[in-house]
Amino acid sequence: MSVIMVQVSLYPLRQASIGPTIREAVRTFRERGLETRMGEMSTLVWGEEQAVFDALQEAFHQAAERGDTVMTVTLSNACPEPSRRAYPLPEGA
Repeated sequence: MSVIMVQVSLYPLRQASIGPTIREAVRTFRERGLETRMGEMSTLVWGEEQAVFDALQEAFHQAAERGDTVMTVTLSNACPEPSRRAYPLPEGA
């Protein structure tokens, strides 16, 4: 299996609060053993290809159970983990 990286954005629609849905998605990625780095508008996720695809599907289904949602994903096998310079870890992480 190969390592891939995705940039994923989740947009819960018509919900009073979007935070719980987004936190649940990130928790799903981490529970599947994937590396994550959260940004302001998207989250970077990387790990074994099948685990990434499975986690994306699970996160989308969980979000869809809460209501209408949009998920955008950019996939790459050319940069299997983010550059430390381009995506620095937040303070205390």
